[in-house]
Amino acid sequence: MAQPAFDQAAADTIRALSSYSKPSLWKSCFQLLNTFVPFVLLWALMWLSLSYSYWVTLLLAIPTSLFVVRLFIIQHDCGHGSFFRSRRANNTVGFFLGVLTLIPYDYWRKSHAIHHASHGDLERRGWGDIDTRTVKEYLALSPGRRRLYRILRSPVALLVIGPVYQFLIKHRLPLDAPREWKREWKSVYLTNLGFALVLLVMWATIGLGAFVQIQLPVFLLSGSIGIWLFYVQHQFEGAYWEQTENWSFHSAAMLGSSYYDLPPILHWLTGNIGVHHIHHLCCHIPNYNLQRCMKENPELQDVPRLTLWTSLRCLRLKLWDEDQHKLVSFSEIRQTRLGAPTAASHR
Repeated sequence: MAQPAFDQAAADTIRALSSYSKPSLWKSCFQLLNTFVPFVLLWALMWLSLSYSYWVTLLLAIPTSLFVVRLFIIQHDCGHGSFFRSRRANNTVGFFLGVLTLIPYDYWRKSHAIHHASHGDLERRGWGDIDTRTVKEYLALSPGRRRLYRILRSPVALLVIGPVYQFLIKHRLPLDAPREWKREWKSVYLTNLGFALVLLVMWATIGLGAFVQIQLPVFLLSGSIGIWLFYVQHQFEGAYWEQTENWSFHSAAMLGSSYYDLPPILHWLTGNIGVHHIHHLCCHIPNYNLQRCMKENPELQDVPRLTLWTSLRCLRLKLWDEDQHKLVSFSEIRQTRLGAPTAASHR
């Protein structure tokens, strides 16, 4: 009986947040400027450093990759229609940023909208989610499929192999997208064409070898950071998952999305995406208004909170236990299965 009351309170909160959902043209343009210009300058420094020391190049890849993440957050806001008031401006900027981030704008926007509409619903997994099985589903798999799932959920697969597959392979040809998604497929083709043109320009200017030496570490680092951010936003102790009949959009937003409490500089570099519960509650709030929204609304501060240190524990969580209503590790499942016969033998 408490759930409807909670939903009504959340609906009231959303109405109260409408004042934060109005983008500011000068703030958006300034954010685009203070992100794109440092990215270009850092990229140029990486190119200049190639003739000095590749270790310096790799060191410069760290801040450069963080600015790529920040560029993606702007693309992300454009996809939600929250960065500019103009739909055309959002779509134009979003598309060109998608060429830089290797993320087809319209395809990502469509799949991400599905994620927002179904996150935390056990029966609607698969769009924009980290692949997560329930304990019962996992135990029903063959031994080979279980090993594969364990490999796919390992940190190496998640943070090293995952970005390469997701951004370099899948986004070039997203076979999960229905053919009826004409606009989305067009976005994929145009993004691929745009990136091909970038390669031609690089070939004609600095050379493909230098381009790969610069872009590869930036690509790997930014991809790993992006996937890690998405992972800890929804895979944490106390996360929310429900069957469709019990699922609530507002509960999924407030209980199933974490507040990643980062140092101020990292909040800035990641476009405040750590304030993820508010973003899921009202995705039309521009990233530069999220912190102010949380500060001025105390009722939005009592949510699952992660720090850089505590977020590392999220890596051990692999499966959703429907009986305990929580994410669990593989070791917890082994202990439960081994403990059950022992407990039975004492009865």
